[in-house]
Amino acid sequence: MHEPGTVAAATATPLGEEPLGEENEPLSGGLKQRHLTMLGLGGVIGAGLFVGSGAGIAVAGPGIVVSYLIAGALAMCVMRMLGEMSAAMPASGSFSVHAERALGRWAGFSVGWLYWFLLVVVLAVEATGAAQIANGWAPGVPQWAWVLIFMLVFTGANLAAVKNFGEFEFWFATLKVFAIVAFLVLGLLAVFGVLPDTDPVGLTHLTGDGGFLPHGWSGVISGVLAVVFAFGGLEVVTIAAAESEDPVRSVARAVRSAVYRILFFYVGSMLIIVTVLPWTAQKAGISPYVTVLDSIGVPSAGTIMNIVVFVALLSALNANLYGSSRMVFSLAERGEAPRPLLKVSRGGVPRRAVLASVAFGFVSVVLNLKWPDSVFLYMLNSVGAVLLFVWALIAVSQLRLRRRIEREAPERLVLRMWAFPYLTWAALVAMAVVLGLMVTDDGARPQLLWSAGATGLVLAIAGLREWRQRRV
Repeated sequence: MHEPGTVAAATATPLGEEPLGEENEPLSGGLKQRHLTMLGLGGVIGAGLFVGSGAGIAVAGPGIVVSYLIAGALAMCVMRMLGEMSAAMPASGSFSVHAERALGRWAGFSVGWLYWFLLVVVLAVEATGAAQIANGWAPGVPQWAWVLIFMLVFTGANLAAVKNFGEFEFWFATLKVFAIVAFLVLGLLAVFGVLPDTDPVGLTHLTGDGGFLPHGWSGVISGVLAVVFAFGGLEVVTIAAAESEDPVRSVARAVRSAVYRILFFYVGSMLIIVTVLPWTAQKAGISPYVTVLDSIGVPSAGTIMNIVVFVALLSALNANLYGSSRMVFSLAERGEAPRPLLKVSRGGVPRRAVLASVAFGFVSVVLNLKWPDSVFLYMLNSVGAVLLFVWALIAVSQLRLRRRIEREAPERLVLRMWAFPYLTWAALVAMAVVLGLMVTDDGARPQLLWSAGATGLVLAIAGLREWRQRRV
């Protein structure tokens, strides 16, 4: 652990030049196993599920269950790949470090900065969304004031100690998981007609109203495009693992416990939603969870779900601030970001990295509040498909590093990717298919093009840096 004002040493390890080694992390080890476990479970349960799933149901009908199975299977594979590499080589930069070791400095630079940019832009959406809900509860406090309050609270929590981040996320994730489990239980009771004033519904709503696939398989594919990005967030647990008491065991346990349960929560809740009510009963702008809870007589369902969505947004805000600060700190460790960001507090917190991330987050929030349909929309589109590019680099890195770990340090493979290398290749093909489908989708195409432009720019900068370094 570093004293105040000291600087961590760069730890770049070019592929093939040095044997695999432990990351000498100067950050705090304040995260406990329960923090990582709940972060793994709750990290991907956000507003995209509670609210955004309605768009998927509109295009896929009951087939949204299949859409979530496909998207969830892809996310599970990515999480397993991440878990394998992070358990073998825990590092605060996670997949950015892995990409550098597998493919070279250009890859670590590119994926690290793309992911950082993704987090600080999405952070603005989450802060604004939470502020809109809070403003509805307390109209006397303007929306910008709520944004300021949230940003200051979570900045303070992240500056103080990593255990504060862990505690916030533990309780946020606990509430989200409890909300999902309660919904599943109530939904099952409604399906079997156990609740008051309910009759067993059987498979009526799954087979009626146009059938299970009212819009055919094209509807299912459109559903995948609508929901796949809701699984973003699972990456943070592998970033956080580097600051846990036992990184190797902690990340392995967190991934194992989360991977099936996440799929169960997503697919299970979607199955309940389209079984309890006809898919045509869902209304635009209203959470399908609220519609179902209202139909089975849960009082104040809208208010309850508003609270859950509010917590989900704050949880994502907190996690994204944490993840972005650790990513830019790791980039600085490897000489890919300004060295002043390497300052670490006595408690092992990279405070300058936190402040740099939240500063850009504030800029994003201002742009979202002032120009949501112009400047900020372009920024949001520019990160719309970045998650898939990041996932693709994770898969390619795992393909390269798995062989190297087996050769140099096989004892580190405490968590293995399923059916390697076939399932990794299958995941890469699936990502390519999703990107290809985005080209043909009028709504998704702008996001893909802007994201491709942002990715191309970062890759060009990375290439220029490599060229200049070789000339020196």
